[in-house]
Amino acid sequence: MQGPTDGTDPRSDAVITQADMRRERLRFHSFSFSRAPNGQCVATVELDWMDGHMTTGRATGQSSPMGDLRLSAEAALHAIQTFVNGQLQLELLGVKALRAFDANIVIVSVGQRRPEGQIRLLGSFLAEEDQPRAAALAVLNATNRLLSTYLATR
Repeated sequence: MQGPTDGTDPRSDAVITQADMRRERLRFHSFSFSRAPNGQCVATVELDWMDGHMTTGRATGQSSPMGDLRLSAEAALHAIQTFVNGQLQLELLGVKALRAFDANIVIVSVGQRRPEGQIRLLGSFLAEEDQPRAAALAVLNATNRLLSTYLATR
């Protein structure tokens, strides 16, 4: 049985297309990082969801080589937290840039607080040119499976 086709069917908002089925995760849309002359920096991450819904995360702090990576990772986590409306308890445990296999890599550790205790999620991204951007993308890599599960049960 089908509902009316004049747009009055209350189920019409719940229709998911085949293209939507492939969008089981948040997508990285953009990243910006700016450094002021006084040493303050701002990292901004924008994530995109299937209906064009953009979520932005921002982090501000004092610039330093490791601080820039941490702020960038925090901006990505803020965007995720905004998207999930606080339903997942995530925190950045650490971020590190290193050289392995003749490549620069950024690795992040993200903690998820659960009633039964905290679990750690790890993510990495090749940082050939832009290490702060790589830190933001490493957070997305760390949280992809968790977010996919969240989105599937949403």
